[in-house]
Amino acid sequence: MSVILQIDNLSKTYASGLQALKPTQLSIERGEIFALLGPNGAGKTTLISMVCGLLRASTGTVTVDGHDIQRDYRAARSLIGLVPQELATEMFETPMAAAAFSRGLFGRPPDPALIERVLRGLSLWDKRKDGIQTLSGGMKRRVMIAKALAHEPRLLFLDEPTAGVDVELRRDMWALVRALRDDGVTIILTTHYIEEAEEMADRIGVIDKGELILVEEKARLMRKLGSKKLTLQLQDPLTTIPVELDNWQLSLKDGGHVLEYRFDIHAEQNGIPSLLRRLHELGIGFRDLNTEQSSLEDIFVSLTSKQPAVVA
Repeated sequence: MSVILQIDNLSKTYASGLQALKPTQLSIERGEIFALLGPNGAGKTTLISMVCGLLRASTGTVTVDGHDIQRDYRAARSLIGLVPQELATEMFETPMAAAAFSRGLFGRPPDPALIERVLRGLSLWDKRKDGIQTLSGGMKRRVMIAKALAHEPRLLFLDEPTAGVDVELRRDMWALVRALRDDGVTIILTTHYIEEAEEMADRIGVIDKGELILVEEKARLMRKLGSKKLTLQLQDPLTTIPVELDNWQLSLKDGGHVLEYRFDIHAEQNGIPSLLRRLHELGIGFRDLNTEQSSLEDIFVSLTSKQPAVVA
């Protein structure tokens, strides 16, 4: 695949000395879905704002399909669609008018057939003449997406696209994102919902305290950093873990009723058989056991919890 977005040494430091984004290097390939994960204040929106030319960078460059976002703003910005986190549209206009107006802002000629396709794809066609103020929160967010798609961008930013949206509508959004990718649109989304990234993304980026700490293919990330967890429901609770079990990294949960063991899923010897034998020798019985693989959320928490604080 070719690169559609190239970010080189991009950073942002405010006059107060706050470094909102440390020097960042990132390449986005044409046609991929890239999920950018990070807690509130991590720098996600700062990064997107600079890429879209809404915020001037302190250092670095951004090129969109070869166009520099500062030197060739109009050409670069015409390739970008942005759905911001906050709903921002004229409440008294209609979805059709909002999408058509947005298309005109980018100098594109009127195209009622395209606007119809966009609105139908977002299940907004039946609401096309309704005032936006009468729509539900989920529908208003769809209007924001329609506005972002009206000028036929090749790179779409979705900043927390399903925030405040119910589960059913969230899954509809996922289906929409996949359909857009199938049409050749490259998608970058920021999200708090780990399952959203796990469900859709080709690659994952993790940003924390202004630093992009990891970029990896989702499947490879799960293989590299994933682990499995063995959970034992004990017959009798333990107050402490016996020293005879120090060879295993164990932890007590649920008031001593649960013994938890995490192990590398790729290790040749996972230690479970020897652990179970040792428990039997020590007379520690259990009623039930089960194993589960770590989720992307587990990986995300482990990565961000290791990051030092930013010095302003």
